[in-house]
Amino acid sequence: MRVFQWSQLSDQQQADVLARPAQNQSVELQQQVAAIINAVASEGDAAVLRYTRQFDCETLSELRYSEAEIAAQAGKLSTDVQQAIDTAYATIRAFHLQQQPQDIRVETAPGVVCTQRFDALNAVGLYIPGGTAVLPSTALMLGVPAQIANNPRRVLVSPPDKNGELSPALMYVAQKCGITEVYRCGGAQAIAALAVGTESIAPVAKIFGPGNSFVTAAKQQVAQRNGGPAIDMPAGPSELLVIADDTANPAFVAADLLSQAEHGADSQVILVSPSASLIEATQSAIEQQLEVLPRSATARKALEQSALIQTESLEQACQISQRYAPEHLSVQLDDAEQYLPQLTLAGSIFIGHYTPESGGDYATGTNHVLPTYGFARNYSSLGLLDFYRRYTTQTVSKQGLAQLSKAIITLAETEGLRAHARAVSIRLENQS
Repeated sequence: MRVFQWSQLSDQQQADVLARPAQNQSVELQQQVAAIINAVASEGDAAVLRYTRQFDCETLSELRYSEAEIAAQAGKLSTDVQQAIDTAYATIRAFHLQQQPQDIRVETAPGVVCTQRFDALNAVGLYIPGGTAVLPSTALMLGVPAQIANNPRRVLVSPPDKNGELSPALMYVAQKCGITEVYRCGGAQAIAALAVGTESIAPVAKIFGPGNSFVTAAKQQVAQRNGGPAIDMPAGPSELLVIADDTANPAFVAADLLSQAEHGADSQVILVSPSASLIEATQSAIEQQLEVLPRSATARKALEQSALIQTESLEQACQISQRYAPEHLSVQLDDAEQYLPQLTLAGSIFIGHYTPESGGDYATGTNHVLPTYGFARNYSSLGLLDFYRRYTTQTVSKQGLAQLSKAIITLAETEGLRAHARAVSIRLENQS
């Protein structure tokens, strides 16, 4: 990893250091994704199967994974993995249960009652990445809140392996979360199927889940189509920023950086510290840990586009973090809590020396579907409310309307909308 002295960099150099590697959404990629979406829209299952055979399983003939197949795969899972999933399920469920929305009723003026109500989305699409790593943890992060919200249709899609199968761990999670509609497809073609529908896959109201650049681009494109689905957020390749000082353990810092670097070659990790000795020790620890890391080749590629940044102070480190707005932010300081008011732009924050980022990936209870690419500036981490839509009602008595009529009519006429004003005044004419 390269080391940078932040204060010695020009504005452009600073911007270059913090640039996301996967943020280069080329025109070619956008065109390829658009072509896949259009093919699925016009050809349905045939297009989804064609792309899935091209990228995942050459012999796949059926998209739907039957309930019998789900059960058969789940039954292959070892007891220790089942128990790990059960533990994670419990903590994630406990945290998300506390997020259940409550309807509100307010009398805003005498005779005028307004309410806000919540209704679970009718159909949700849960995208679980595959490829270089199977992610039952993501299935938990999406399946648990969908189960608590009780969305009537919960549709899980994930790329199959070369034999056309989905992992036992993934299917065990599907069973545990009450997901019976499962399809073997991934990539932009799966997103397109969820959005426009095919012979096998009915369209959904909202699509959830992280993915690579193609998946992220597909989610953004289908959300812009007339009648297209909503999406949770632009959640792409993983990223982590660590703020640390001399109180941090270099081995801990290195392990956290590598935990995200191993996700994929397009991941990015950054250490920001005022301590030259910590940076040097972390560099050494990274090299030592890479030697025994099974996914070291992937991690090394990610590290090529990552950075170690030396700052003049912890305050400057916080400023860099706010500018970067990381998906994951680890604050490895003895007095980490005192810096939290300066650290508001992050998908999720991991506080203290004994809070590894991987805890949040699996089993602390918070959701690991988080905004990337700097979207933490204006998107939130995934939560239970994302699986609902909210709407309002208002009930007005004749006396209540009379009280508000002057204000409504005056505002309507100020805006030149006489029919709006008439809709009020006609109700109040010839009152007995």
